[in-house]
Amino acid sequence: MIRSGVVFGAGVAAGVYGMVKVRRLAEAFTPDGMRDRIGAAVLGARLLRDEVAQGQADAETRLREHYRGLGIGGAAAGRPELDARPTTTAPVAALSNKEEEAKR
Repeated sequence: MIRSGVVFGAGVAAGVYGMVKVRRLAEAFTPDGMRDRIGAAVLGARLLRDEVAQGQADAETRLREHYRGLGIGGAAAGRPELDARPTTTAPVAALSNKEEEAKR
C-alpha cells in the first residue's frame, strides 16, 4: 500500500516536471521568447565588451605606471610612445594578391 503511494507520488512529480519543461520549451520558441533570448545574448555581448575594455584600460594604466616608475621611455605627456607604426592597413589576403601580381 505504501509502495503504491510512493510510485503514485513519483509519477505525479515526473508529470509536473515534464509539463513545466514542455511549457518552457514551447514558450522559448514563440516570437516573444526568441526576442527575449536574442536580447539576452546581445546584452551579454555588450557586458563582455565593456568588461574587456575596462580590463584593457586597467592593464594599460598599471603598465604605464610601472614603466613610469622605472623611468623607461616617455614622451612630453609622460606616456611611452610606440617604436614602430604598422605599415599596412590592408587585409592579409589583399596583400598576398598584390605580391603575386608583382611577381608576374
